Amino acid sequence: MERIPYLGKELLRWQVGRSTFLALPELGARLMNWHVELGDGTVRDVLYWPELDTLDGFTKVRGGNPILFPFSGRCFEGGEMLFWRGPDGVRRPMPMHGLARQGQFRLARANAGGFSALFVPGPDAREYYPYDYEFTVDYRFEALGFYVEFALRNLGRTPMPWSAGHHFYFTVPWSEGLTRDDYTVRIPSHRIAKQDPATGKLVDQPHLAAEEKLSNAALLDTVHLDLSGNTAVVTERGSGTKLTLRIGTATVPPAGTAVVTWTEKPDSPFFCVEPWMGPPNAPGNQLGMHLIEPGQTQRFVVGVSLR
Repeated sequence: MERIPYLGKELLRWQVGRSTFLALPELGARLMNWHVELGDGTVRDVLYWPELDTLDGFTKVRGGNPILFPFSGRCFEGGEMLFWRGPDGVRRPMPMHGLARQGQFRLARANAGGFSALFVPGPDAREYYPYDYEFTVDYRFEALGFYVEFALRNLGRTPMPWSAGHHFYFTVPWSEGLTRDDYTVRIPSHRIAKQDPATGKLVDQPHLAAEEKLSNAALLDTVHLDLSGNTAVVTERGSGTKLTLRIGTATVPPAGTAVVTWTEKPDSPFFCVEPWMGPPNAPGNQLGMHLIEPGQTQRFVVGVSLR
């Protein structure tokens, strides 16, 4: 691991085998970029990060892996967006994707194998999420992949809800001359839904094929539910190269676990495959919500690998 200057901050860089990982743990615990040196000496970006002139607006940069905590996506309460109602019956505001991606973290560990960062809630955090807790993001880097684990410990006296997730921006296309038509995604889902932008409710959609091209517009802003397996795979046609995401440690993820697919524009240099503990508006839809009893810790781990 080494520290390098980056736009007025100190960036951490890891070289593990043929992989290089870049992160600014204090800013949202965000892994920014992962690239791999290929056999011919060229470099392939796996996790996309754009060229920046400033860190202003870092929170909204489309790249890396923004951490979504305590809830993923947009919450709704009573038909109003960016509000949620807790188990105590109180209605509270909640920013899109929660608090962590724009939050500050304290670096708890940084060594040759990765890093851990502890969320430091801001002074207004309790307005949104009124609990006492420790939320840690832990990255473990490997030669052709990594694991990222959330750990949330309830330090209070009441059960605490959460439904966190990841927002991986994967570089697409991987190879020169290819387009999204040359890539497919396989997600073992038996329910396809989209979020109603007016109510936050899930609206079921027609089933998709077991393997879909990334160019299929039906994948945009789509929630894949009822997972029968814990693995999602993106494959490049021709080379057969695969990017694999493993969700959790069980063969079948818990009920409510979701994978969200999204991109911004047809020509965006990225495509997002996002493992979430539950769908958007988990508190309102009462799906994918997890309660942590006082003194207990829950974890959510995702592995990403290239082969």
